[in-house]
Amino acid sequence: MSDLTANLARTLNPKTVVVVGDKRMNGYMWLRNMQHFTGSVYSVQVDPNEIPGIEEMGVTNFTSLADVPGDVDYVLCAVPRQIAPRIIAACVEKGVSGVALFTSGFAETGEEEGAALQSELGKIARDGDLALIGPNCMGVYNAKLGVRQSGEQPTGEAGPVGFISQSGTHAINFSLTGAAQGVRISTSISMGNAEVLDVPDYVDYLAADPDTKVIAMYVEGTKDGRRLLESLKRASQNKPVVVWKGGVTEAGARATASHTASLASSTAIWDAVVRQAGAIATESLDDTIDVLKALLFCKPASGRRVGLMAMTGGQSVVITDAFERAGQKVPRLTEGSYKKLAEFFNIIGGSYQNPLDMGGTIGFGGQSDHLQRLLDILEEDDNVDAIAMELASGFLARRWQADPSSLDTLLDLLVKHRERSTKPFLTTLHPGHLEEIAAQARAKVVERELPVFHSFERAARALSRATDHWLREL
Repeated sequence: MSDLTANLARTLNPKTVVVVGDKRMNGYMWLRNMQHFTGSVYSVQVDPNEIPGIEEMGVTNFTSLADVPGDVDYVLCAVPRQIAPRIIAACVEKGVSGVALFTSGFAETGEEEGAALQSELGKIARDGDLALIGPNCMGVYNAKLGVRQSGEQPTGEAGPVGFISQSGTHAINFSLTGAAQGVRISTSISMGNAEVLDVPDYVDYLAADPDTKVIAMYVEGTKDGRRLLESLKRASQNKPVVVWKGGVTEAGARATASHTASLASSTAIWDAVVRQAGAIATESLDDTIDVLKALLFCKPASGRRVGLMAMTGGQSVVITDAFERAGQKVPRLTEGSYKKLAEFFNIIGGSYQNPLDMGGTIGFGGQSDHLQRLLDILEEDDNVDAIAMELASGFLARRWQADPSSLDTLLDLLVKHRERSTKPFLTTLHPGHLEEIAAQARAKVVERELPVFHSFERAARALSRATDHWLREL
């Protein structure tokens, strides 16, 4: 293990954190972000007007990094860009493991001065084996240790997803939106301009991290495409890797250059790299989280044939279109299944061809024994590789509001089915006119670790992309 690799590991799992340059005008943002940190937190600030406010927070301040006691694993630096090289040099002198440089105004500006400053601080860090994250980044989020990029991020138990992002906003949004949908983070790195450490360095770390079961990333570009390909290949051999690429259009590529000074590649080249590496390509934040839900909460599929369960006739048509358009197949069931369905299925206003138009059969409450029978039939059907079910908030929202236990009973049944099933099982719960109730219901589904999607299209796309991965693994 190289010194830089070892220092990165210490940086991402710190015991001592030092915040350099936090100010009252920013609400002492970085120090407040560390309020739940399990280790020691110190401040370095030379402005006498700022020191009282820092000490009122119970944080010990020093006017020099050299005066901070003991070893320092992680420095979060928020100083003007002209001062940044001096701070990086002080970190090397102190023997700090790594620094996240929040400061912007470097190569991403396109200015000669900014590029020269970035090159200078990069040389200092490389010569000193300092794990420099950034510049122009939000640094590290380690939920288990309480190291945060934002004060809104949850702390405590680590999740299974490692996330790499060239955007600080996307790093924070992913952690918050993902957590609300059951996708929680092990380690997240906002990497910014990637002067010293690039995407492959973080991929290699997360590939070896036992707390990370799935790797996801938002990438705008990389300095070494060949090295990234090799890192993605190695990682994909052991755990799923999901890649969301920014800057895929001509205008997006221009924005990429001014955001993180990254060189964008063409969509065709990038897609080829992702496929060759065995990774999964996504197109947006929602798309990425949806795929992760399928990977984390669904059992692997052995094929693309889906048994669909809808509450009404119109919904049965559009759910079929959505899954077929996404590359899945909605086949006829076996004759044995049709014989079983004919024994009890209500065909007045319903149909059981696949999709199952089942509202009249299960009574729109989902508590009839008929729902369990439908699930069992699809589970046993040799023409079905996965099952997708609509939870129709339009019909059920007021029922759930009047009797919350009715939703709990339904979810208990679905959880038991998932536990004994050998096939992927996923649900959809559309936004509706009673969205507050639907949102509460969605949160309950998430609590049960059932994958729930906001539309048929999103569910179908997520299952299709996850199935691509599962079939490669066979």
